[in-house]
Amino acid sequence: MVAIEGVELKARYILIAAGARPVPLDIPGQEHAVTSEGFLELDRLPARIVLVGGGYIAAEFSHITARAGVHVTVLQRAERMLPAFDPDLVGWLMEKFGELGIDVRTRTTVQRIEKTVGGFIVHASTDGQEQEVAADLVVHAAGREPDLAALDLAAGGVATENGRVKLNEFLQSVSNPKVYAAGDAASNGPPLTPVSSHDGKVVAQNLLDGNRHRPDYRGVPSVAFTIPPIAAVGLSEAAARAKGIKFRMHSEKVPDWYTALRLNESVYGFKTLVEENTDRILGAHLVGPHAEEVINLFGLAIRHGLTTKDLKTTIFAYPTGASDIGYML
Repeated sequence: MVAIEGVELKARYILIAAGARPVPLDIPGQEHAVTSEGFLELDRLPARIVLVGGGYIAAEFSHITARAGVHVTVLQRAERMLPAFDPDLVGWLMEKFGELGIDVRTRTTVQRIEKTVGGFIVHASTDGQEQEVAADLVVHAAGREPDLAALDLAAGGVATENGRVKLNEFLQSVSNPKVYAAGDAASNGPPLTPVSSHDGKVVAQNLLDGNRHRPDYRGVPSVAFTIPPIAAVGLSEAAARAKGIKFRMHSEKVPDWYTALRLNESVYGFKTLVEENTDRILGAHLVGPHAEEVINLFGLAIRHGLTTKDLKTTIFAYPTGASDIGYML
């Protein structure tokens, strides 16, 4: 049973699919920062924007706004932008941030947001050095978390841990078998839209058939839609080494390939990891034109155990981004 403002709704099973919300910034003046949803609802762009955070949202919004003539400052606590992606490829992509005039400040902690007559002042610290950044708009781009706080899950005997519902392999609550969770609320797989859809299908099948189906997160691609985009699927170089897997790696920055030249794009490169014993794709990391599409083919290869021979002997239309795959292996 679910109670909503005094109204009781009874059901055999309950699915928690509440999505995600911005993580609290926990700083004075955090109410002055708009969320990504608020940014997308703007009628017009201001002259100066500060983005707090350095992940997907900050990267994509900074490229959008800088190309529209906005002065953009990104304040990122971590050592670099886009920590979910390969550091070498992110380094290549940062050339585009520089070309666009985006002011990226890493190792920077935002301390407070002050409202002024003409806009806002963001007070921050970089390596112990205090600084102030003036803005007409401050955007919260510091990540999201499962939106569970208002659900009072404890009242339903639904256990949580570190802000997430504790689930078994079937996306079912370990403490209340009548409750399932999917998507960002489940937080079992990568926090991506297609993963939410996949989780929903798994839960629906388990509700109809009994607990027989488990989510499968192999080969899920991830993309940050900068210009050019950056994409990844499978294991990173660091993760493969940590697992002790023997692999060969091919990595190049190739702005002189036709895929880049025909679009006058200076940033184009890749890093691919192949398991030595099986010749199967372990991971692929791309930056450049069409990376958001080509990464899906590497995802297909990982999910279905295709080898480098399978990909190299496939004939792709030319000139397309996919026609470069053979050279990436």
